[in-house]
Amino acid sequence: MAKAKHSVATRKRKKKVLKQAKGFWGDRSKQYQQAKRTLMRALRYAYRDRHNKKREFRALWIARINAACREVGITYSVFMSGLKKSKINLDRKILADLAVRDNHTFRKLAEIAKR
Repeated sequence: MAKAKHSVATRKRKKKVLKQAKGFWGDRSKQYQQAKRTLMRALRYAYRDRHNKKREFRALWIARINAACREVGITYSVFMSGLKKSKINLDRKILADLAVRDNHTFRKLAEIAKR
């Protein structure tokens, strides 16, 4: 039986990696081994940071809400507990957007939370 050769599959696999590594600096985008190594690392960071992005945005929203609350004269924790007691179910993303774009509505919410 003839020896099976893998040149087509190998070329396809290498082209796939090099295509994904397009834009990397220097030989990392041209040499297969370096491209593969760098790509594996990049994909690990991408996976990790997709989860970290959610954490960072939540922290940003809380900081914005807190700053707007301080202007009104209450703390973040008092504001959030007041909203929960008033049965106002707005998430932090929406509240942060209101704090930045629609200050008048946010102040009304703060007045409701103060009671």
